[in-house]
Amino acid sequence: MTEAELPIYQLLGEETIAAMVRGFYRRVPTDPILGPMYPPDDLAGAEHRLRAFLIYRFGGPTDYLAERGHPRLRARHAPFAIDTAARDRWLELMLASIEELGIREDLRGYLERFLGGIATFLINRGA
Repeated sequence: MTEAELPIYQLLGEETIAAMVRGFYRRVPTDPILGPMYPPDDLAGAEHRLRAFLIYRFGGPTDYLAERGHPRLRARHAPFAIDTAARDRWLELMLASIEELGIREDLRGYLERFLGGIATFLINRGA
């Protein structure tokens, strides 16, 4: 049985989702696992894409679809070696950003499960 989706966009709002993504990308450049995976000249672009994707996926405006079409997450992430360590670190940095914003506990738990599922889905390399 899957967990019912919450209307995160309505509950948190666009600015909180954007702040969550900003906090994540503030941590990426100095991270020894994720930092090398992100081209430094495209951090702003990566932040924009993740922000637009999450806003769309959480029930907000569909700007992401207009800009990029179907998410095709696995295909878009195929060039990057995503193993369990990268998955875990991605989630750790996202959760640190969520914690920093003081998002209420029940929504933090939901976001952890939701984002963790997406991160696990993107694993494309062994250990």
